[in-house]
Amino acid sequence: MGRPKIGAVSYLNTKPLVAGLEEAAADFELVFDLPSRLADRLSTGELDVALIPVVEAVTNPDYTIVSDACIACRGPVWSVKLMSRVAGHEIKTLALDEGSRTSCALTRILLNRKFGIQPDCRPLLIHDDWRNVQSDAVLIIGDRAMKACDPEFPFVWDLGETWCDWTGKPFVFAVWAAHSTSDVNRLDRILSLSRDRGLREIKEISVQQAPRYDLSQDECLNYLQDNLYFNLGVDEKVGMDLFLRNAAELLLIPNSFQLQFHDCQTAG
Repeated sequence: MGRPKIGAVSYLNTKPLVAGLEEAAADFELVFDLPSRLADRLSTGELDVALIPVVEAVTNPDYTIVSDACIACRGPVWSVKLMSRVAGHEIKTLALDEGSRTSCALTRILLNRKFGIQPDCRPLLIHDDWRNVQSDAVLIIGDRAMKACDPEFPFVWDLGETWCDWTGKPFVFAVWAAHSTSDVNRLDRILSLSRDRGLREIKEISVQQAPRYDLSQDECLNYLQDNLYFNLGVDEKVGMDLFLRNAAELLLIPNSFQLQFHDCQTAG
């Protein structure tokens, strides 16, 4: 059957989470893919645990969030942006980056709550150039969103900042989830140890990763240290629950959603 598999994401924002995985999880096989694809592979049993978008954590009642390590923000996130050719209330068509279903849901929630609109949505494939979309607006995430700038898209929203300003709560993008039959105590230790090592070595990670993403070392460090937050605390859980309640109201997830934690539980 081979070694159990951990599914991780290859974006810059995950580097502190996976910095120590090879050492902490020596008997696991690491698999890297897009967040949405990791969720698909976890659902089929191809992966034993995966870093998946929050909306995916409620798609299977058997899923348990197994770690207090996560990807979240408490203000501007820099790597999740809505770029628009028109003012917010005029958006009629929207291209959504296929990389993360949580960011797609967040975009639709904020447009509905802020502007009362539900635009016609279409996918933006991961290899497509967002500048070439025919839509009024486009959601882009990850590394290609950081320095996104185009005069044809004069309206730009950092969706982490928009959420935090609107709700007063952090936003959680991704969590470590596994099937409830997994050894959650062991996974919790492994994933937390890896995160803690990454946070200790965040300056070294920034020096190493900055050239790969065409960033200065200061830009990279500021992003990992100031824009992102990697601990799933009480406020993060409240923000996550609020996000999912809004998603359920817009029929983006089942109304009977339930978040399962290995040490506690929050029901919708």
